[in-house]
Amino acid sequence: MLVLNPKHAICGLLLMGAAHAQGPTSSLDLKGALEQAETANLELRVARQQRAVALAGVKIAGVLPNPSVSFAALRDSPHESLLWDQPLELGGKRAKRIGVAREEQKATDIDISVVERQVRHRTRDAFYQAILARAEVEQTKAAMGLSARIRDAVETRYQAGDVAQLEVIQADVELARVTADYDMTVQSQKVADVQLAVLLNRPLDRPLELRGSVEDLPHVDTLPAVTEIALRSNADVQRTTQQFAIEERRLQLARSAWIPNVDLQAGVDLNSPPDFNVGPRGQIAVTLPLFNHGQGEVAQSTARLDLLRLSMQAERNNAEAQVSAAYFDYQAKLRQASEYSTTIVPQSVRLEEMAEESYRAGKSNLLTLIDAQRRLNETHRVYLSSVFAVQSAFSALEEVVGAPLD
Repeated sequence: MLVLNPKHAICGLLLMGAAHAQGPTSSLDLKGALEQAETANLELRVARQQRAVALAGVKIAGVLPNPSVSFAALRDSPHESLLWDQPLELGGKRAKRIGVAREEQKATDIDISVVERQVRHRTRDAFYQAILARAEVEQTKAAMGLSARIRDAVETRYQAGDVAQLEVIQADVELARVTADYDMTVQSQKVADVQLAVLLNRPLDRPLELRGSVEDLPHVDTLPAVTEIALRSNADVQRTTQQFAIEERRLQLARSAWIPNVDLQAGVDLNSPPDFNVGPRGQIAVTLPLFNHGQGEVAQSTARLDLLRLSMQAERNNAEAQVSAAYFDYQAKLRQASEYSTTIVPQSVRLEEMAEESYRAGKSNLLTLIDAQRRLNETHRVYLSSVFAVQSAFSALEEVVGAPLD
C-alpha cells in the first residue's frame, strides 16, 4: 500500500474515500460489491440461463427413438394386421450422443465463467472509479480552500496597499475557476455511482456509501506463478481445450456409425379364415452401413482435432504473452504511482508552500503563486489517476489470467 508523508495534510485528504451523497442507503467495500455483482448483475443472470438450455440439450440427446404402430386392412387374407415397430440403436450411440451434449454443456459453463470474469473486471473498475471520484471531490475541495486562502492573503495585501487591485481580480478568477472544477467533480461522482449501481442491479436514484481507498493496491504474485494459473484458467485456453474434448466425443459418435441399427417389429395378423383368426407376427430389420458409415464425419472430426491441437498450443502461447504484457503494464503503473507518492506529490506540496510564503513576504508576484497552485492541483489529479490506473491494470491482468488474484 502506498503511504504519503503525514506532514502534508492536503495529500492525506486526497486519499479519503468519504461519500458526499446525502442519506446513504447502503455501505459497500470492494468485496461486497464483487459479491453483489456475482449474484445480482442482470447480464450475468442472463448468461447463466444458458446453462438450462445446455441441460435441455443433454436431455434431448438421451431421448429414446419413438416406436411406431401401424394397422392395415386388406381384401386379401389376412384381412387385418397390427404391427409395433421399435428402432434400437446399437454400439452405445445414445451414450455417445449424451457424452457430446455433456461436453457441450461444459463449454457453456466456460462461456458463463468468461462473462463472470468480465463482470468482475467491470465491477472492480467501476468501484474504484467511484472511489476515485470521491477522492477527486476531496482534492478539488482542498484546492478550493487553498484558493480561498490565497484570495484572502491577496485581499490583505491589497488593503495594506502592497499590491494593485489587479491581483485581487486575478485571485477571484482563480477561486471561481477552482469552484467550477469542484462542481464538475461532484457531478462526475454521481455519474460514477450510476455506472456502479447498474452493474450491481441497484436503484439508480439511491446514493451509495463506499468504503475503501483507491490506493488500496492488491498484491500480485511473481510472473511465473501468475502464468501458471493462467495456463489453467485462461478463458481462451479453457475454451479451446473444451472444444477438443467435444470433438473427441463427436469422433467416437461418428465411428459408431459402423454398427448397424436394428428395427424390432412385432404384431398380429387377424381374420384369415379358415386358417386362423389371430396369428402372431414378428420380424427384424437391419440397416446395413455399406455406403454411408460415417466416413465423412470421421474425416471431419479427425481434421478438426488436428486443428484444435495446434490451436491449443497457440492459445497457450498467446496466454503467456498476454499475461506477461498485463503483468509488466501493472508493474510499470505501480512504479509510476509509487514515484508520485514518495517524491512528486510531496515536493509539489513543498513548492506550493514555498511560493505562498514568498508571496506573503512580498518576494514574488501572484502569478507565480497561482502557477504553483495549479501545478500542485494537476499533480494531485495525475497522482490519483496513476493509482486508479494501477487498479485498472490489476483488473485487466486478473481477467487475462482467468482467476481472482487477490
